[in-house]
Amino acid sequence: MSESKIKSAPLAYENPAFLGSPDGRIIRLMSEYMEPLARFRREQIQDTVVFFGSARFHSRAAAERSLREAEAHSTPDDPGHKRALAAVEMARYYEDARRLAFLLTEWSLQIPARRRRFVVTTGGGPGVMEAANLGAKEAGGKTIGLNINLPFEQSPNPYVTPALNFEFHYFFMRKYWFAYLAKALVIFPGGFGTLDELFEILTLAQTEKLAKKILVVIYGSEYWKRVINFSAMVDAGTIAQHDLDLFQMVDSPEEGFDVLREGLTKYHLAPQPRRDGETLPEIAKTNP
Repeated sequence: MSESKIKSAPLAYENPAFLGSPDGRIIRLMSEYMEPLARFRREQIQDTVVFFGSARFHSRAAAERSLREAEAHSTPDDPGHKRALAAVEMARYYEDARRLAFLLTEWSLQIPARRRRFVVTTGGGPGVMEAANLGAKEAGGKTIGLNINLPFEQSPNPYVTPALNFEFHYFFMRKYWFAYLAKALVIFPGGFGTLDELFEILTLAQTEKLAKKILVVIYGSEYWKRVINFSAMVDAGTIAQHDLDLFQMVDSPEEGFDVLREGLTKYHLAPQPRRDGETLPEIAKTNP
């Protein structure tokens, strides 16, 4: 009696059941490390400036359109009408992020370099993220979107450079890529996620766990001084007075651009001193 022929088993790296299983998690993690690394190298990305902020802000035109619709169908006391008014007020941050990203990208494209410097990077979604990607694209630059698979809010905006549009499953791998290439962060008004990113980088800087200088620019003092009382933290002794030097607050795209240009030039374009007193231009590392 002849035995039935056994079909060949799938190769492990071509086995969807294994790759999607708990045992395949390490492979998925490594994929979210190696695949972005390969693309950044291919697209000649040396470093980035990351914009954080609320996903819920709209452009001024969209916010004003929503307000007109609310005025036509509700009274001033209606919650929807109040939200529409607030959206028009907060739309200035969308427009400011767009302008700041434009100025930064326009300047960065003039830097003589083999790789692309200070590429505007966001979480790839709507709101401030969309505005920054839009501004960078309008200036003629490449722009990065590090998206995350979420059940709400987060879908890629159309202004991310297609070759630099990423989708992550693991939050911590996405955070890694935000921080690893960043030479500066620009923190616009936002919610829990924005606060999380801000304080994570400030903690790393405070505890001297960063191997490089990351500029932290907090945009919109009116908002942030209502949300976070840094002076109260100093008074209570929970942070030191000099910890306030880890960031700088700005209130206009032009002011923000001046701070970024000065800091990026000083720390990442000017020759860096050797320990023996000689100087050596900063060299981009291609391997984390």
